[in-house]
Amino acid sequence: MGANTGGRAFIGSFTSAGGLGITVADVDGNTGELSVLASTDVLADPSFLAVGRLPDTGALVLYAVSEVSEGAAAAFDISGRGAPVLIGEPQPVRGDGPTHLDVRAGHLFTANYGSGSVSALPLRSDGSPGPAACVLRHEGAGPDIARQEAPHAHQVLADPSGNWVLSVDLGTDSVRVCALDPGAGSLRTHSEAMLRPGTGPRHLVFHPSGGHLYVLNELEPTLTVCRWDAATGLLEPLGETSVLPRSTDDDGEAVRTYPSEVVVSHDGRFLWTAGRGHDSISVLALDETAEKPVLVAAVGCGGRWPRDLTLDPTGQWLYAANERSGNVSWFSLDAETGMPSPAGSVDVPAATCVVFA
Repeated sequence: MGANTGGRAFIGSFTSAGGLGITVADVDGNTGELSVLASTDVLADPSFLAVGRLPDTGALVLYAVSEVSEGAAAAFDISGRGAPVLIGEPQPVRGDGPTHLDVRAGHLFTANYGSGSVSALPLRSDGSPGPAACVLRHEGAGPDIARQEAPHAHQVLADPSGNWVLSVDLGTDSVRVCALDPGAGSLRTHSEAMLRPGTGPRHLVFHPSGGHLYVLNELEPTLTVCRWDAATGLLEPLGETSVLPRSTDDDGEAVRTYPSEVVVSHDGRFLWTAGRGHDSISVLALDETAEKPVLVAAVGCGGRWPRDLTLDPTGQWLYAANERSGNVSWFSLDAETGMPSPAGSVDVPAATCVVFA
């Protein structure tokens, strides 16, 4: 009986740390196994990826940031089975160290960590990004002098309604809600939700119902639960939950952990986070209100320094990109308990993220 193909996975990595750039792999839908096909290092440090679709033809396009001091974004043709092929040339984002991107309303948005800004780049008919039409610079700082001396936009994400673009800023302990003018390609700040000072928000994820979202904090291993109103574009923090049990090393010292990514199950019953340092995946259960996540367990991530955590499109498999051990590990998920069970691993040097197409 033939393998049930689960499509393809695309894996980003830091070329400056020995990574191969963007790696493409086949996905076995029966086992979750990744089989590496090819890679390209034409773009420096493609640390985060996203998949978009051309409006005219429906063809899939892979987008990547180049997380370097003078950051850029690029588009890739992924219609073949080999390495992704660059479409046009990488486009400067007019910001430093872009760490995240999203595609919506004919634009590519990047979160620029180094310069604390969000860029909007209009997409051409072939899917390639044009020159940045707008760069929205954040303002503010936080109490952690080493990490929050200035704004540090870490994620940019359109809400499920498509009417708002949210940016998560680690430096200012806040989430900004931005309105987009698709015609002009301009962004303006509509509202800003302030989180507890010093938490260092990194990434957020929406609950499938669309009425709540969860912000994962990097400077403290906590999750901030928020109510989201798509009609008004307002975000209301409700409370925090720890994403880790207390952990110590062999000398009894607390293990410093930097949470990296948060994902939620398709049915809205479970939530998983990745923690660098503790090198684990935490499992949290969600009740019917979606407002009270409860930490259930933390299991090993299958490597070291899990920078990214991703669900496959079916919701049956969970993938961890383990940057410092240079591998991507995958886990089968128990539909009743949400517990991940190790199912395999593949070597990918300096792995930073995984997306599916």
